[in-house]
Amino acid sequence: MNVSSRTKGLVIILLAIPFLLFAQGEDEEWRERMKLLIYTPRYFGPNAFPISELRSGRIGTRWELELRGEYHDYTGDKTSDLFARLFIPIAHGKAGVEIAGVVTENYETTEAVKLERRAAETKPPFRCYGDVLIHSFYQVLRSDRWCDLMVSANLKTASGSRLADARYTDAASYWFDLTAGRNLLQNADGSAALRLQGLLGFYCWMTNDLVHRQNDALLYGFGMSAKLYNVSLAADYSGFYGYKNNGDHPVTLRTKFEYEIKKNIISIRFKHGMYDNLYDSYSLAYIRCF
Repeated sequence: MNVSSRTKGLVIILLAIPFLLFAQGEDEEWRERMKLLIYTPRYFGPNAFPISELRSGRIGTRWELELRGEYHDYTGDKTSDLFARLFIPIAHGKAGVEIAGVVTENYETTEAVKLERRAAETKPPFRCYGDVLIHSFYQVLRSDRWCDLMVSANLKTASGSRLADARYTDAASYWFDLTAGRNLLQNADGSAALRLQGLLGFYCWMTNDLVHRQNDALLYGFGMSAKLYNVSLAADYSGFYGYKNNGDHPVTLRTKFEYEIKKNIISIRFKHGMYDNLYDSYSLAYIRCF
């Protein structure tokens, strides 16, 4: 009986060896492929390298909870996702904290895009989720006569999934920026206004390059916004300029329409990607203010 048990155990071990070797080979194959990934916006999904949103330069005083459905279109890549955001004002708008990120993402690429990005799959084999983004804001100057100045520190965590498909980098990035905004026109009660705003900053992210472990970029943006009672419109031209010149020069032209009624906001956005930002993006959001 003991001999039979030992024989069975030996047979199981011998049968398991090929599977163990195969799994090890797959792991080694993926590790080698991972070295070929290019950690820049051009060769990753639409949410891997967020471009800092151009804000008004004035920190809000209300809590905001947002749910946004997005669709990103690029030849060879169709992506949809659900985005969530929570903004918390501090000291009546003197500072603020925001937590945001893609809750779930679905995508389908062609074989050509898969090969170009050195990805493993064309579709997610299981649920794909994005990085958690943490933003902090501080109001440096608040002046109707001169301008509003706001600084922000931003962190993209390494919590996103599907590095194998070049969707998220599994590496942290951070950026700092200074935003300035000034009303060009405004009526007495503030119900109508035309505003100019711009930002300048520094953007940095970790890569898989063993020699140059990070890429540094100049962050920039400028645009205008208009408000008339409950309706607001905004447009901006923003991006960043990395120093490696390997697909790290993304630019986006963004437009936004919002309508607010009783602290409920409906937001419609369109983003046109240029240079190393390959996607056109459409979104519809509901924002609840408190």
